[in-house]
Amino acid sequence: MKTTLNLVINPDPRLRQRSQEINPQEISKFIDFAKDMTEAMLVHDGVGLAAVQVGKNIRLIIINSQSGPQIMFNPVILKKSWLKVWGEEGCLSVPNTFGDVKRHKTIRCSFIDETGKTRTIETKGLMARVIQHEIDHLDAILFIDKAKNIHQVEAEKYE
Repeated sequence: MKTTLNLVINPDPRLRQRSQEINPQEISKFIDFAKDMTEAMLVHDGVGLAAVQVGKNIRLIIINSQSGPQIMFNPVILKKSWLKVWGEEGCLSVPNTFGDVKRHKTIRCSFIDETGKTRTIETKGLMARVIQHEIDHLDAILFIDKAKNIHQVEAEKYE
């Protein structure tokens, strides 16, 4: 599988621009793009991807959930737990770099799905972490802005 989308890599200035909300009546125009994003996320072994990471300044994220990729237009965190937990994160736009980030343990998130329906989910653990990470991208924030113990790893070489 080869993706048609290229990743935007830090320090590209596009990663530092707040993404624009999508008009709910125009969501159908972005379905093919969302599918291409899903393919790009899977090709690069990501657990999430924001549109800005492939060069489009719109509020769209893809999350690779247990039930498969979830397309989320205009995601908004409605509620965050008081409790925060530390966890290691990396990012496709900041290759070979990892760090510890403190995030809310549980969140409630509203978004529009690919059918145009507004949905709300409550999630915890890795899924909550990934959604927060991807929404940060939409707000022009990279995980390295919040991380401690940032470290580089050597890129894996595949034969």
